[in-house]
Amino acid sequence: MATGDQIYVYRELLNLQGLYEHHGIDCGDGTVIHYRKPSEMIERTSLDIFTRGNPTYIKEYPQGFSFIPEIVVQRAESRLGEQKYNLLFNNCEHFATWCKTGINDSKQVRDFVPIITQLQTSNLYNPLKEALGQTDSKTAKQLLNEALGDIKVAWDDIQPQYKSMVKEVETWDKVAKEAVKRNRDDLARVALQRKLNYKRRATELEEQLKHLATMTEDVLTNLLNT
Repeated sequence: MATGDQIYVYRELLNLQGLYEHHGIDCGDGTVIHYRKPSEMIERTSLDIFTRGNPTYIKEYPQGFSFIPEIVVQRAESRLGEQKYNLLFNNCEHFATWCKTGINDSKQVRDFVPIITQLQTSNLYNPLKEALGQTDSKTAKQLLNEALGDIKVAWDDIQPQYKSMVKEVETWDKVAKEAVKRNRDDLARVALQRKLNYKRRATELEEQLKHLATMTEDVLTNLLNT
């Protein structure tokens, strides 16, 4: 590891090793700048606190794709004290990737967070509400784990459908452009309409996606506090 490296460790969650990656920026002096839990603040901590004894890995980028090390660290330092954590839009990987490349991106979110297309996500609130109403810690933890399991089922079931939908949007966009090149306005209109239908569906599902993210954060927060 070296100054300015984007590093990450696999964090253990609910006794499941390697469930998610925790990212930060190596400052080269034995410290790391990262979004720290549970404060959800960007802090500078020791490498030991960052790793929690887990192996450390380096996020590799193509040559010329990232800032020079000194700039990476300066960018990280410029956001020290920030408290704008968001699981989907501003998590630890978003922050570290922005410091390294200038792009606010999280591959984990792109790969693993699905858009809910068929399940009624409101139904997933039932076990969560029941768990949060419990005074017995053991019972609450059991119910919270059940709620997390329900959410995982939704992820695993819907993710392939989400990826398929994204591909369809891209496909019909290409079809529309090709039709325009060939002066086939009739085909272009049909292709654009199909593309718009997918986009409209995605807009309708945005609220469900927010519900799913909120439920996940609620479950994880309460599990850590039980």
